[in-house]
Amino acid sequence: MYSKLKKTISELTQGFSSISEERKQTLQEVAKYISKDLNEKDSVKLNFICTHNSRRSHLAQIWTQTASNYYEIEGVETYSGGTEATAFNPRAVAAIERAGFHVKNTVGENPRYEVKFSEDAEPMICFSKKFDDPVNPDKNFAAIMTCSDANENCPFVPGTSFRKAVTYRDPKESDGTDHEKETYDKRCRQIGTEMFYMMSQV
Repeated sequence: MYSKLKKTISELTQGFSSISEERKQTLQEVAKYISKDLNEKDSVKLNFICTHNSRRSHLAQIWTQTASNYYEIEGVETYSGGTEATAFNPRAVAAIERAGFHVKNTVGENPRYEVKFSEDAEPMICFSKKFDDPVNPDKNFAAIMTCSDANENCPFVPGTSFRKAVTYRDPKESDGTDHEKETYDKRCRQIGTEMFYMMSQV
């Protein structure tokens, strides 16, 4: 992995004690599902869902895929989607770059970003899409709801074999303020810490 990212990951894994016991139980439930699918099928599909697929769902997807590589857990496939499509927000993209990921992007209203955690890894292709977009799985997958709005407004996700709410505050609330960068970095690291903890339990 890239050296800056390795340093960030070291800090995230040292922060597991900051996760509440209630939150750990939620993450352990997802970990049990992952372990079960890997044992039975040798693969597991996780679709992280929020309203716009612009911030939290992408961060969760990226950190979980990275954690599966870090812990050498094969067969984990991560996806993300929204109840509507917008664009992967550039503030969230900047936060993952500051964490140590390498990002290459195209232009346009909804650009496709190539996100890599190491030089040898296949890039994660990240762009905003609905949760049922053709690039996402349509059956036998877990729906991990990363925002309360999506969880409440999307009570049924077709094709799921497991669903769990692991919600986060939207860093969008800081857009245009003096705390914008700090808020995005904090949320990026919070999600990273929890997704690494989750995968450490698989």
